[in-house]
Amino acid sequence: MPAARQGLLRSVTMWLLLQSLLLASCLRSAAAFPKGCYPSEEEGLKTFRCSNAQLTEVPRDIPNDTNKLYLDFNRIPFLPRDAFRDLPFLLELDLSHNSIAGIESGAFRGLTEHLHSLDLSSNRLVSVGKDTFSNLKAKVNLSDNPWRCDCRLQELIRTVDLAAGSSGGIVCDSSSAQEDHVGKAFLQVIADTDLCNAYKKTTDIAMLVTMFGWFAMVISYLVYYVRQNQEDARRHLEYLKSLPSKQRRSEESSTISTVV
Repeated sequence: MPAARQGLLRSVTMWLLLQSLLLASCLRSAAAFPKGCYPSEEEGLKTFRCSNAQLTEVPRDIPNDTNKLYLDFNRIPFLPRDAFRDLPFLLELDLSHNSIAGIESGAFRGLTEHLHSLDLSSNRLVSVGKDTFSNLKAKVNLSDNPWRCDCRLQELIRTVDLAAGSSGGIVCDSSSAQEDHVGKAFLQVIADTDLCNAYKKTTDIAMLVTMFGWFAMVISYLVYYVRQNQEDARRHLEYLKSLPSKQRRSEESSTISTVV
């Protein structure tokens, strides 16, 4: 009986030790993550949540096998190149409700194969290069941003697969073409106006005005140059008339030869 009790005591001790080690390991892992961030498993997918964690940049040390990443409701202002390079298995990325105003080319590099959902709604995006989402197969939500409706946005929209129901939320906060575009859905604007064609026409007109300005300046200079020479010649002839006749004839011949 004492031997059985001793064995039971040893088993309990080992179990408690194992639980302590497991708890210490979990605490050590949690300490490596930013405050407010934690890993979990949702619907069989490995998830990393950093929602409303007061982040000002994309955190490091995100587990490489993460499938769903939530960075929504933070204060991230910018996405640098290769911001998510070490997350090759990422399927969903939520960056909504941040302060993102700039996205560097190559920010989503490495996500082209698996990513199928990218949420950038409710940020501060005004203009983004058309190569920003190149090769991405993901459905992208770009709604509720202060977009400038111009040729650049038109080219961007043509390269992006918009998330279902999000196109109506892409509204013109400003416009390069007409003021009455402000407040309208972008897809409605480009249904009536080709902003790239309007931009080309504006550029052509600007070039014509510039060329006309240069041409006018050259003509003005030539007119001034001719008049100045005529004035100099007139003064010289008047000067010659005031000279004695013999010297005057010699000088006049020289002057006429020079003018001709």
